Amino acid sequence: MNHNEAPIIVGLDIGTTKIAAIAGRKNEFGKLEILGFGRANSNGVQHGQVLNIDQTIKAIQQALDNCHQSNPDLEVKEVYVGIAGHHIKSLQTRGDIVRQDAELEIQRAEIEQLIKNQRKTFIPAGDEIIDVIPQDFNVDGLQNVKDPIGYNGVKVGANFHIITGDRNAIRNINRAVVRSGLLTKDLVLQPLASASAVMSDIDMEAGVAILDIGGGTSDLAIFHEGILKHTAVIPFGGENITNDIKLGLGVLKSQAEAMKVQFGSALADAAKPNAYITIPGLKGMPAKEISVKNLASIIQARMGEILDFVTYHLKQVGLDSRTLNGGIILTGGGSQLKHLIQLTEYTTGLNARIGLPNEHLAVNHIDELTNTKSLPSKREK
Repeated sequence: MNHNEAPIIVGLDIGTTKIAAIAGRKNEFGKLEILGFGRANSNGVQHGQVLNIDQTIKAIQQALDNCHQSNPDLEVKEVYVGIAGHHIKSLQTRGDIVRQDAELEIQRAEIEQLIKNQRKTFIPAGDEIIDVIPQDFNVDGLQNVKDPIGYNGVKVGANFHIITGDRNAIRNINRAVVRSGLLTKDLVLQPLASASAVMSDIDMEAGVAILDIGGGTSDLAIFHEGILKHTAVIPFGGENITNDIKLGLGVLKSQAEAMKVQFGSALADAAKPNAYITIPGLKGMPAKEISVKNLASIIQARMGEILDFVTYHLKQVGLDSRTLNGGIILTGGGSQLKHLIQLTEYTTGLNARIGLPNEHLAVNHIDELTNTKSLPSKREK
């Protein structure tokens, strides 16, 4: 296939702080060429859930308009939508099928039927299955088969990781997408989307945890020996840190966000004890001086809480620094915090790094320009 005939893939990330649309197409080398990118501030979403549909529609349309401005030839109709939020849950199941003719090789249709059968798994009322992910197959007595197609056997089975979400939350996402003039091609769990963007086959084999620190939630996916072992949504993100700063230092939310971005650090010990930020006073009131060390202490407390959740989930699935040789990959807006790698390594005992999608992108990719609100200068006493 000529790569210009390859389908255009559009991802839509409906986040708590921003909504982003990105369009791309695979080139002849299997790398993704970015064809358009747009973003907009998100107002109708809290903790990853669409609460105000009208505000979310406006933000989706704004992101699409910006995407269209970056490439006027682009026509967007279908989108892959990222899903996260407090309501996301996961469970492990096991399924088998007995084959009618053991002499015939196992066909793809049989595996698809096995996966489809898992969609009948009992889940709590009000929830809906988002995805069924096979972990490892077995054919008769043969265990840990990566791909059973082409094998012979009487019985084929697998362990599955099933991801569920609240039916109303899913309906609200779909409603916002449809009313924005789009079709939802598929819902993709946010940490899995992040994982496929920043992970290589080597990471998968070595064992790695992906922590995507968003505005409303932090999403975790754990891989070991090429298999997705566990997913979790941690109910804290960058917005919680901003609110902690706002309350702890008695500043406006916009000032708290700007301080976090410009002067924030995830390690209080790394902040200079004699450095201060001057905040202009409101309506003639005197200016306020804020210690950079105090700012870092507030950030470290909340980030430490998020990382404690990560440690808890790693213990739940029996994985630690000896088994996850690839360590932790940090992604999302919150991963930009200074000294977060050091705090992550100290808290979890795993090596950490920032995940970038460079390996999967063609060389023409767009570097996102971030615009941070300026604050008066930091000075030292």
